[in-house]
Amino acid sequence: MTQRTQLTWNGDAVLHSTREGAVRGLRLAAEHVLERSRARVPIEEGTLERSGVASVDEAALTAGVSFDTPYARRVHEDLTARHDAGRTAKYLEGPTVEEAATVAEIIAAQVRRSLG
Repeated sequence: MTQRTQLTWNGDAVLHSTREGAVRGLRLAAEHVLERSRARVPIEEGTLERSGVASVDEAALTAGVSFDTPYARRVHEDLTARHDAGRTAKYLEGPTVEEAATVAEIIAAQVRRSLG
């Protein structure tokens, strides 16, 4: 008795779904880092904290988190400045490094979800 199996490869559909999952994961991961960064941003009036945004370049499959005030870089880099408890310089760099494994998991989970 001979058994036959037919396999249909939907490579384009799989790639499309995977890419959509990756974009969704990047967006969620960037929002996660932004949330963690906002919890550390030094606060005087809240302008710096409110200026934080997460963005995704879908074509390049990259994400970014940024703070857009004229003084954001100076506040981030000034390790000698005093801040309220829990608020620090390196408010973006710290969470980016510390949350790297979580970011990878968020992206991987969305890619897996797109395939299921």
